[in-house]
Amino acid sequence: MRARPRDFIHTTDDLFFATTTYLHPNDRIISFLRYIPDQNGDRSLNGRKYSKVDSKQAYQFLEKNFPEYLFDCDITNVLMMGVPTKKIEQILKPEYRLKEILESSNRDKLLNNVTKLANIFHERTGISYDKIGISGSILPGLYNQNISDMDFVIYGIKNHRKIMEAFAEIKKENGPLKGIEGKYWEHLYKKRIKDNSLSYEEFRWYENRKHNRGTLDGILFDILQTRDWDEIKGSYNAVKYEPVGWVEIECTVKNALAAYDNPAIYQIKDVKIIKGLNVPITEIASYTHTYAGQAIENEHIIARGKLEKVIGEDVSYRLVIGTTRESIGEYIKLKNLNLHI
Repeated sequence: MRARPRDFIHTTDDLFFATTTYLHPNDRIISFLRYIPDQNGDRSLNGRKYSKVDSKQAYQFLEKNFPEYLFDCDITNVLMMGVPTKKIEQILKPEYRLKEILESSNRDKLLNNVTKLANIFHERTGISYDKIGISGSILPGLYNQNISDMDFVIYGIKNHRKIMEAFAEIKKENGPLKGIEGKYWEHLYKKRIKDNSLSYEEFRWYENRKHNRGTLDGILFDILQTRDWDEIKGSYNAVKYEPVGWVEIECTVKNALAAYDNPAIYQIKDVKIIKGLNVPITEIASYTHTYAGQAIENEHIIARGKLEKVIGEDVSYRLVIGTTRESIGEYIKLKNLNLHI
């Protein structure tokens, strides 16, 4: 079975997981628990209620009720979540869900906006509809009209960049498609930042220059990148990762071509270790959307996260951000941001 980031998995135990990586072991799909059955939940599907869970709640719920979804990963050497293949009821695909919405004659306000935005992306860029999908709570149908956002998925690195460039121009036109503004800033900040890693003002500065998030008719949307099938290389067992503590560094970004991928990858140079083990670190990987696109080539940055030893044909080291969804104490930011404001 093939699954890539932004796909969802509905299990035989009526749990909904979000796929988090491109490469998987033979017996399961690496993914993260997002929605669980809950008679007091605020989401409904087919007459049942569900709740969304955060990282801590997800691990606690699985440890207590479904430990078979947890496994000691021999690649990362940490306890991870993954849906065993025998537990897969259905793999939900963002591109198929968007096609279903576009062809439907019975759409509510949120799904009407999904249709509008997909049409804008297609018309302004010429990118085929089959390279666009809708993920997040809309994918399994567990959205809440009052609070849910639109998580658009763009397949292919070049396609994603093309749509972000188009959105950067569209924002200048004073039409229904806008950047983040007004009350949405505080909402996003509280959703994304759970500690003091970034101040409210810093968060706004970084987000304003990314062009991967905006609003349509007052509804928030994200423009997310997922590799197309022919861009996915390698095999699950080709590289192993060994955790070796925490590290804080200063460095210069050498290459940010994959800065919106999952994980977002920054190749770095001129690394100075501020705290942690003094080893040669060659890249930063971020598994949280908050730090996707956070820095560009030649910018001098500071970063803090988990240090991993990368064991493949050669041995190298990387800094990892997003070891939990909330990324407490983990960040990427410019060394001298005040010079840029």
